[in-house]
Amino acid sequence: MYLDPNFSVCNWMTVAAFKWPFNGECSGNKRMERKPSGRRRVFVQTETGCVLGIELDRSDNAHTVKRKLQVALNVPIEERSLIYGDVVLKNDLSTVRNDSPLLLTRNFMHRSSSTPCLSPTGKDIQQRDKSGPIEILACSNHLSRTKKMVKEIVKAMKIGIDPIPVCGGLGGAYYFRNCQGENCAIVKPTDEEPYAPNNPKGFVGKALGQPGLKRSVRVGETGFREVAAYLLDYDNFANVPSTALVKVTHSIFNVNDAVNGNKQQEQKEVSKIASLQQFISHDFDASDHGTSSFPVAAVHRIGILDIRILNTDRHSGNLLVRKIDGDGGLGQVELVPIDHGLCLPENLEDPYFEWIHWQQASIPFSEDELEYISHLDPFQDSEMLRMELPMIREACLRVLVVCTIFLKEAAIFGLCLAEIGEMMSREFRGQEEKPSELEFICIEARRLLEERNMLFENVKAGENEFQFEIDCEEEEVDLTSNVEKKLASHACCRPLGGNIRSPLSKLDENVEEWTEDEETEIPPMSDEYAFVAQDRAPTVPRLSMSMKNVSIGEKSWRHEGAMQRSGYLAGTSSGNRSVSEQLPGSTSFVKLADMSEEEWVQYLENFQNLLYPAFSNRKSGSVGQRQRQRLGTSCQF
Repeated sequence: MYLDPNFSVCNWMTVAAFKWPFNGECSGNKRMERKPSGRRRVFVQTETGCVLGIELDRSDNAHTVKRKLQVALNVPIEERSLIYGDVVLKNDLSTVRNDSPLLLTRNFMHRSSSTPCLSPTGKDIQQRDKSGPIEILACSNHLSRTKKMVKEIVKAMKIGIDPIPVCGGLGGAYYFRNCQGENCAIVKPTDEEPYAPNNPKGFVGKALGQPGLKRSVRVGETGFREVAAYLLDYDNFANVPSTALVKVTHSIFNVNDAVNGNKQQEQKEVSKIASLQQFISHDFDASDHGTSSFPVAAVHRIGILDIRILNTDRHSGNLLVRKIDGDGGLGQVELVPIDHGLCLPENLEDPYFEWIHWQQASIPFSEDELEYISHLDPFQDSEMLRMELPMIREACLRVLVVCTIFLKEAAIFGLCLAEIGEMMSREFRGQEEKPSELEFICIEARRLLEERNMLFENVKAGENEFQFEIDCEEEEVDLTSNVEKKLASHACCRPLGGNIRSPLSKLDENVEEWTEDEETEIPPMSDEYAFVAQDRAPTVPRLSMSMKNVSIGEKSWRHEGAMQRSGYLAGTSSGNRSVSEQLPGSTSFVKLADMSEEEWVQYLENFQNLLYPAFSNRKSGSVGQRQRQRLGTSCQF
């Protein structure tokens, strides 16, 4: 959605107050406050991939839903909970929207190799699941094109035109066809993703809801991310194909044996929750031809979307290329971005932007692109996704907010797409990885938040030491006012570019320890932007990190498990390697999920204030800007 160009985090957040709590309790959660009317239907998925459509009565609660699932699918329900996005459902189901997917998962995610994986038979489905062969879940708006496509597919299925499995990729995918036998859509079941229990290509080992290929993208949750990318592509700006989350029933789908993970021999009709995306006929993908002929506008538009959603897997294989001149030569082409299942991670991850070194990315944004960026509103985007995809996690939305703000402010400052992408990307040297410049800014914003909280507590403790007589009531002390004054005086004594040493807030569990180190000063801003920075952040401390083995310049962040293998730098092919080899474990340097609403508002204010010094620092060339070595984390599935 669009925003007034006079964008301010503080003003918007004051109005919005981020109405939705971040905890997982169902009671009082306003993210799904709308009361349903009449009967509703939900689609419950077990952690092994089985799906059942259930009609809810007004008297139903979480226990009765689990009981219905047990009777229909013969699955255990003891020590298991019903999950609705971030929410653990208790007795009250009034917040659950019609046609929403729920997940039945263990309270403790320790999976036994002997856990049964029983799929419903055709008889069970007919008796207990009365939904159609394809049902669109959750988002009901924006999908007129998809509904028409679904009708064509269902009609083709009724006359015996079956889907075709897709051979490539690491996960299960299927081409669904229309009555003419033409590919119409590509369907990716969530329980056939890499590591998921019913993966048809041997990459199994985890239950739905556990960390997946990316630690901050859980197994079984790439499907709604595909839909989120489509919904966020307003006016089809980046040309994302129509995408929806669906429940599909067919015998073509894969179901593995529970014990050894092998495919069951008997083909039964099973239901799956999956992403369904319009199939786009194309001539080749971006890896099959040189990129110099790609339109600048197309590269920019795809890059703008990738930055907003922190796409961690924008490789050349998921950029389709279509000829539009029809003369047989390359001529003019159209780019179509697909495969957005690894966007919107729960923590800041290292993105992978194939376009980052393309010449088009170094060309400044056009006026139309700048206008589009200026009207982006990350808070309204978050509200829209909550309504359309209620299963989305709040941590993902916070990543969306941070990245969109970063994009908007960088565009105002005059950075090009390549510069923005580089500031968001980590650098790899040898076997070491260090946080990106964006992550450094987020770390500093968190440090300022914790410093402010500590000062507030100290002032509050000091105020409590004083005992006032009744006759002193006329000189009533406003604690909040005193705190703000002291905070202001504290900030004023910290000059921009000063030599301040301060502890950092704790990061992820992968970071071994902290020590103080030399810091890098932010040079003065150019005159062109000085007035903006002075107005926005007159007392911002310099952007610097006091930590072991790291500075913004030459050193790298040392952490556990960041082993870089030869051949994984940008531009190299992943080849025929295992999942673990293609995607080495990554580190989360920045977490956003553990802040309260009030802390989140203050954090964003700190974050926005730090951006202009960081942008100026990059423009001045003081940050090492030599050609970066990047770990090739792209993965086609």
